[in-house]
Amino acid sequence: MENEMGNDSKTDTVGNNSDYTYSATADNFGALPSEIEMGEAAGVAVDQADLVYVYNRGKYPIIIFDTDGNFKSAWGEGTSVNPHGVSIGPDKNIYCVDAGDHTVKQFNAEGKLIQTIGTPGKSSGRMSGTPFCHPTHAAVSSKTGDIFVSDGYSNAVVHKFDSDGKFIMSWGRSGTDPGEFNTVHNIAIDNDDWVYIADRENHRIQIFDTNGKFQTQWINLAMASCIFIKHGATKQFFVGEFFAGIRENPSGLGNWTGERLGPRISVLNESGNAIARIGTNPIGLSAGDFVAPHGISLDSKDNIYLGEVSWSAYGNNLTPPQKVRTIQKLTKV
Repeated sequence: MENEMGNDSKTDTVGNNSDYTYSATADNFGALPSEIEMGEAAGVAVDQADLVYVYNRGKYPIIIFDTDGNFKSAWGEGTSVNPHGVSIGPDKNIYCVDAGDHTVKQFNAEGKLIQTIGTPGKSSGRMSGTPFCHPTHAAVSSKTGDIFVSDGYSNAVVHKFDSDGKFIMSWGRSGTDPGEFNTVHNIAIDNDDWVYIADRENHRIQIFDTNGKFQTQWINLAMASCIFIKHGATKQFFVGEFFAGIRENPSGLGNWTGERLGPRISVLNESGNAIARIGTNPIGLSAGDFVAPHGISLDSKDNIYLGEVSWSAYGNNLTPPQKVRTIQKLTKV
């Protein structure tokens, strides 16, 4: 396919742990028909059949590929204002969180709208603590079907709904203490019903039970933006991180001194310790480089799919503005 970044499309290998080594190219993942153009890929999710759903800021907010990048379908025209986060529930439905529309929309695999949580176009008000004011992501419990929504750009809370979209509870407030948030950006739930929150501007992952009781936090991160949980004999956590520079952590959360922090992907074990770091360069467009990790998912072969808001974070600031890679596949070696 056409390389939209003006770089060569050579393959490079990334990863600092031989068990977590990936090949990458400088190209966007996926080949599109001429009549469809992908916008900025804010989110990505892989379903139970290994179909890759890219939630993007183009005419068709959902674009679907197989894992080889072959185009399958596109839908959702007119349903989204500012696509932000996407996830696949245990019910195989697609949960699209629209930060501009203040809603969570649940679709089936064919793109039929099942339900909308929130009132389209109506904000609850900045730091209201109630749903929604620019929500960011959703996750569904495999045990109960309850829906958890991170409401993070102009709120600092997590909301819990039942499977029918009925509000149950909220937790969190603005701040840096345990249980407080500064940009609740992404959410994931493991098979044991622990809730993992990417608390981006606090540079950490916080972990709660499903009633919002704080359990622990992982602070060896830089602007934790997105998280994917790989289940197996043990759990592994893939965290996409924004670039945060090389400096002391001003909030005291984590040990930043002397370490280049982001943009990268960190792989954490069940204790929150980093077992691999993927990405070693500053912001870049070459194979193996990252710009602005924003959504992450894995397929059944442990290949990584990363959506990046690279237009907002980088391409839009070039002179002249330049469209850059926004979705990439890291193939497990």
